Amino acid sequence: MNLPNKLTVSRFALTAAFLVAFFCESIPFNETVALVLFCLGGITDFLDGEIARRRKLITNFGILMDPLADKILVCSAFISFVERRETGIEAWMVVVIVGRELAITGLRLLAASKNQVLAAESLGKHKTISQITTIISILVLLSYSQWGSFGRLFAFEVYDKPWIVWFVVITKWLTVLLTMFSGAMYLWRNRAVYLDER
Repeated sequence: MNLPNKLTVSRFALTAAFLVAFFCESIPFNETVALVLFCLGGITDFLDGEIARRRKLITNFGILMDPLADKILVCSAFISFVERRETGIEAWMVVVIVGRELAITGLRLLAASKNQVLAAESLGKHKTISQITTIISILVLLSYSQWGSFGRLFAFEVYDKPWIVWFVVITKWLTVLLTMFSGAMYLWRNRAVYLDER
């Protein structure tokens, strides 16, 4: 197994560790630990793709498992947030996010069965960036009070609430809208894949 694939596999382990840290309140500063683990997962996502392209180490395993590892990490985080009311993440938002990812994955698998490859689109990349930004900002919101004087940077109030609260609200709704719109556009532009009955 080459280095990019090892990094991809490590993301599954980091996802499991993230969930343990997030839900296990007996771990000191568990939200901060969860934030660090999620960021590490995001770094491995960037590195495995870069290394695979530069060293020409692209494999079928990587093509399949890299996006799957990304979706599991992101969806696990959003699902976890539903249990914490202070995150502002509602169950229907997670249904939209997870449903979109499952639909697009299913479409790509259908295309692959017909020997077609569906390229990623720029709107989908913006969606991914917004999702990761939202997750990190929510984890910061949950953990900044554990950071002592440094955490005060996130406590500056705007309209009687810490600015990080408003930042989470903005990124949250942007993510939901981008997720719905990018998914609808992707399904429409590639409609020939599922409308073709042959």
